[in-house]
Amino acid sequence: MIKIFKRLNAKDWLKVALILGFVVLQVYFDIELIPGFIKTLTSFIAKEHTTWDIWREGLLMILTAVGSMACTIIQTFLSTYLAADYSRRLRKELFEHVLDISYAETKNFSVSSLVTRISNDSIQVQMLIGFGMHMLLKAPVTAIWALIKISSTSIEWTSALLIVVFCIVISVSIIVLLALPRFKKIQKLTDNLNKVTRENITGVRVVRAFNAEDYQQNKFEVANEEMTETQLFTNRAMGGLMPLMTLAMTGLSLAIYWIGAVLIQNLNIPVEKGKKITEMMAFNQYAEQVVMAFLLLVVVFILLPRAVVSMTRINEVLTTKSSIKESEKDVKETKVKGTIEFKDVAFRYPDGKNDVVSGLNFKINQGQTLAIIGATGCGKTTIIDLMTRFYDVTKGQVLVDGVDVKDYKLATLQDKISLVTQKACMFKGDIKGNISYGDKNINEEKIKKALAISESTFVKDLEKGIDSPVAQGGTNFSGGQKQRLSIARAIYKDSEVIIFDDSFSALDYRTDMQVRKNIREQLSDRTVVIVAQRIGTIRNADLILVVDQGKVVGQGKHDELIKNCPVYKEIALSQLSKEEL
Repeated sequence: MIKIFKRLNAKDWLKVALILGFVVLQVYFDIELIPGFIKTLTSFIAKEHTTWDIWREGLLMILTAVGSMACTIIQTFLSTYLAADYSRRLRKELFEHVLDISYAETKNFSVSSLVTRISNDSIQVQMLIGFGMHMLLKAPVTAIWALIKISSTSIEWTSALLIVVFCIVISVSIIVLLALPRFKKIQKLTDNLNKVTRENITGVRVVRAFNAEDYQQNKFEVANEEMTETQLFTNRAMGGLMPLMTLAMTGLSLAIYWIGAVLIQNLNIPVEKGKKITEMMAFNQYAEQVVMAFLLLVVVFILLPRAVVSMTRINEVLTTKSSIKESEKDVKETKVKGTIEFKDVAFRYPDGKNDVVSGLNFKINQGQTLAIIGATGCGKTTIIDLMTRFYDVTKGQVLVDGVDVKDYKLATLQDKISLVTQKACMFKGDIKGNISYGDKNINEEKIKKALAISESTFVKDLEKGIDSPVAQGGTNFSGGQKQRLSIARAIYKDSEVIIFDDSFSALDYRTDMQVRKNIREQLSDRTVVIVAQRIGTIRNADLILVVDQGKVVGQGKHDELIKNCPVYKEIALSQLSKEEL
């Protein structure tokens, strides 16, 4: 709860103050005025009064009740508005923080978990504030005010009330302590359920190809059953609170009337008996208010455990610090353009024991092509991640345009580099929006040029051309089409350096060759980095790095490596004959 309140701003606190003001006003109506009217009306039994007197008191009582209702409506409106606005800001902060933290920290949370924290967990907090804020403020105010009013009355009635309150507190505490660990488990099970569902939907073609529907269904059933059982336990536990409160309220009323009957029976003077009846009616009203205050707290307790767990999970993300530190200075102008240099670079993952890559030394200048080749898992993509500063080097320096990447603002560095990832990533929208991704001033001629260079001729055949829709993940396009659109997006960005991380794998040989030829002819001043498995894709590169188990075992041009690098020659011979080489 404290963590929630710490994130409230000045406007939020103003709303809280207004809610508290209307709570106090409502409690004044409910405890000071309405019991007074009841006491007055009850006293009319012992004395003669006109019908107008009864009507007057009754009308005033109704007006007071309407005022109390108006206060409740305003409280609900303010708390609901506060909750919705706070939840909106919380989701925005979470989303922005996930974008800001480095790739290394993002991997600590699964995709399904991050989605759950941004959506489901923030909703739990919203429900607590929306439904629980005015209740949390009203309960103690009502209970304290009512206890002060009855503190000077009969010790017997007061004792009965305190016994009931004590029983309520003990019962609620036990139930909440039993349910809290299960609420923590529910959020983790929600993550797991989302993960299984996501896997099944994204891998539906594999599931069907391997006839594994039953296997996937069993995985889902296990996750679903575990979550259902946990939810049933918590719902049964928390569901027992309301009957408990109803029993407590009914039992307290019976105790008050039974004690009152005994006290009245011991009185001999009729006037004193009437007075005692009036006191009993008033005390019963105050006692109901006390129990009602605890009833409100029960509603909060139902929402609180899960909201506390959700807030803890949200804070885990928000308090995660990025290992990539933004440079305080920035380098806007450099003496050279389009150069990349590694100086004795080594990298080890934060939780790793050994270096993933080490001893990297190479340099490439503007307009040249660097190619990286090696076995799967040898560290090729890691080298790319160090260029783009998705990770920071453990040792050595990575220089872009002669400047250490750590000295750039991240936005400046990212403007210098265009990246085409291994997996073609397409966003829901249209082709134009995907190619010009992030550009506020879309240039359609520039888009068409990028599509032409990437050999995305299929776009012309579409009914709406560049305005054709793109499904989420680009599922309405083939793998090769998505790769070409991703290449077009990188070309459109018009950066000094274009990196292709195994981005030609889904292209046929002719298209692969033609795209590289287009880039070489039309973007001759751009520095190109290609990670590939095909010798045909990289053989014309100005510098080829042969990576094996995280180390560069050979570097040079194709002909040099054929003669001097056994690893490269082995890869080449596995794809081409000696005559072709």
